[in-house]
Amino acid sequence: MKKILLSFLIGSTLLNCQTEPVTTFSDAALNDEFITLDESVVPFSTILEKHKGETIFIDVWACWCKDCLKSLPKLKELQKDYPNTTYVFLSLDKSINAWKKGIQKHELKGDHYYMQSGWKGAMGKFLDLDWIPRYMIVDDKGKIVVYRAIKTKDKHLRKHLK
Repeated sequence: MKKILLSFLIGSTLLNCQTEPVTTFSDAALNDEFITLDESVVPFSTILEKHKGETIFIDVWACWCKDCLKSLPKLKELQKDYPNTTYVFLSLDKSINAWKKGIQKHELKGDHYYMQSGWKGAMGKFLDLDWIPRYMIVDDKGKIVVYRAIKTKDKHLRKHLK
């Protein structure tokens, strides 16, 4: 009986331990380099600076990803419902050519960047990437308000869009 009670107390304590929400990007993520459509290289901090004062919806995706492609109609609905939000797409495609073709084929509107460091790079590690699509929202003050969403119908997304 003592072992059961001890197990219950330890389990309850562990369940109640919450990690702090992620609200800022790590220095490594901010310095991770992305490729632009004109194939110049920019650190992620430059992408955020470009949209300073705006609500930013970030979509980590790839054109080979079935779940990413299935989510595009709902994503486009979000864009229609929240036109004042800035949409930033970070691609994990296998090549720059595939990435550019995917943007055109799927008629994705927004800012596009190729995540050359991939899943295991600084941004991938910061995001603890284990699935795509992956959605985030950065508010107009630069604070991450949604860190981990994998469905466009996630209730937290609409709550923070403007």
